[in-house]
Amino acid sequence: MSHQRLTGSLRHFDMQAIELRGMFNSGHTACPGCGEAQALKFLLNALGPETMLVALPSCLNIISGGGVNSSFNVPTLSMAFGAGAAAASGLVRALRIRGEADKTVCVLAGDGGTYDIGIQALSGACERNEDILFVCLNNEGYMNTGAQKSSASPLHAYTSSTPGGKLTPKKDMLEIVAAHGVPYTASATVAFPDDLQRKVRKAKSMRGFRYLEILSPCLTGWGMADHLSVRSSRLAVETRYFNLYEVEGGTRYTLNHRSSGLPVQEFLHGQVRFRHLQPEDVQDIQTDVDRRWQRLLARVNTEV
Repeated sequence: MSHQRLTGSLRHFDMQAIELRGMFNSGHTACPGCGEAQALKFLLNALGPETMLVALPSCLNIISGGGVNSSFNVPTLSMAFGAGAAAASGLVRALRIRGEADKTVCVLAGDGGTYDIGIQALSGACERNEDILFVCLNNEGYMNTGAQKSSASPLHAYTSSTPGGKLTPKKDMLEIVAAHGVPYTASATVAFPDDLQRKVRKAKSMRGFRYLEILSPCLTGWGMADHLSVRSSRLAVETRYFNLYEVEGGTRYTLNHRSSGLPVQEFLHGQVRFRHLQPEDVQDIQTDVDRRWQRLLARVNTEV
């Protein structure tokens, strides 16, 4: 795909709407070009200093560094893989007792701590409508332990535990959370930083359970050069592989960017995890992308 074709499908984002205020320090230990590190920069700058983080085992803990060397410029509690939402629920109550209910308690999790190991505590917190912001930095696999598959890994993707390609589609976690009827769920990506930060500020202004999923390319796990994280994120949106939208109260859908509908092959191309695909495999993925897009449009057009 040519650079001209890609840029021709883009909108310009508002640089004035992007906050950069040093909440994620330089010197972190992420891989060069890491999509997750970029997401953390935009996320933490939008959240601001009145924030407490609950970080689950993932690349997050490696990126941040330990103790006084942490790149996170806010208090951070490292928690067990499956206990993120439960720990955050307790932290909210402790802050309320201390008269500090205005602080934002934010869980930072990967897709393993969200889609798989953490889903029980997450669902319980949704049902109780806990006053927390749960952020899934989704790199579509267990990347820091060897790039094994998670239920966020896409159909036919190569992982170290699915060397022949994953046989099942990825779980639609945003829709699962929205089905709980929580106040706010949304998707975002670093390719649209103004949209990402707007959603963070909106979630911060609300009360109750809020969920934000940020597509965060893993350059080593996906098999890409270290300058392609933003480009890949944008192609994910423009091919409708990953759609930008919001759901309020589980019923009110808002589509934030109407993509140009490029073939999904444009997103798959250049990623090592997809280089084994046959034409029929690409068509399977395209069919799944089209199905999800049509379902989303139906919900946007028939919102309650």
